[in-house]
Amino acid sequence: MRDQLKHAAATAAIELVEDGMLVGLGTGSTADHALELLGERVADGLVMTGVSTSERTAVRARELEIPLRAFESGMSIDLAVDGADEVSPQLDLIKGLGGALLREKQVESCAEQLVIIVDDSKLVERLGRGPLPVEVAIDDADATLAQLRALGCEVELRRDADTPFVTDNGNCIAHLSFTGGISDPAALDAQLQALSGVIDTGLFLGMTDVVFCSGPDGVQRLERKV
Repeated sequence: MRDQLKHAAATAAIELVEDGMLVGLGTGSTADHALELLGERVADGLVMTGVSTSERTAVRARELEIPLRAFESGMSIDLAVDGADEVSPQLDLIKGLGGALLREKQVESCAEQLVIIVDDSKLVERLGRGPLPVEVAIDDADATLAQLRALGCEVELRRDADTPFVTDNGNCIAHLSFTGGISDPAALDAQLQALSGVIDTGLFLGMTDVVFCSGPDGVQRLERKV
């Protein structure tokens, strides 16, 4: 059922892709649906180029014969399509449980339009219902984790089997859990960014333009209020 909902949201988002666009390609189970649909459109004649947010996405895009361009800082991307772990009423997000938050943020911050696709289970009243991923430098990671725990949250290092998970950028991911959620996401993000060893956070604030949310009653389009 959830896969069907994800597919419906992805279908609505991919309709926004037009010939000649440079498109940010997200990472994760929901973004996978968008990637497959985009591959079908390319096979049918759509002319576009993708910018991947992970090695996993790049591999699948090549299998689907979606042309790719390497990410460059400051590049102008027409549209980025990705999933999210949590979406607030303000369309702020928690992302990164797929392990690609840094590249996702780098690519999507360059997009003229960021389109998020989710099923209705991802909508929350307050961010922080689940863990917040934070990418941390692998060198002296224990000291960084100690700084994170000093904020009063529970901290777990993401693992791949018995070893720490390593991102495409050679970093680790810490999962932060806050009792009662995150009361002030912007303040928390600034606090985390100031810590030595923190590379970036899974808080995507003020970035989303459109959310396609799929539920039992169909796909709802949510837009950021200006």
